[in-house]
Amino acid sequence: MAVHIRLSRHGSKKRPYYRVVVADQRCARDGRFIERVGTFDPNQEGGLSLDVARITYWKSQGAETSPTLEKLLKTVVAAAAK
Repeated sequence: MAVHIRLSRHGSKKRPYYRVVVADQRCARDGRFIERVGTFDPNQEGGLSLDVARITYWKSQGAETSPTLEKLLKTVVAAAAK
């Protein structure tokens, strides 16, 4: 079973918000997941909240992050470095 950390889309049409979830790669985008580790709201300034400790744990267990989530994680690390 390959585990991925990815975004799950919620919200209404043209007003999305996303949950950052740990899921089996075979499950649908908005389907069953193992654990929710954060949220992302692109409509708000600073709308990203992540449980970095849990993301680090899942990555140590072999989970892969999606390319979009990888970009978001880099912004969090860059913001923390400033």
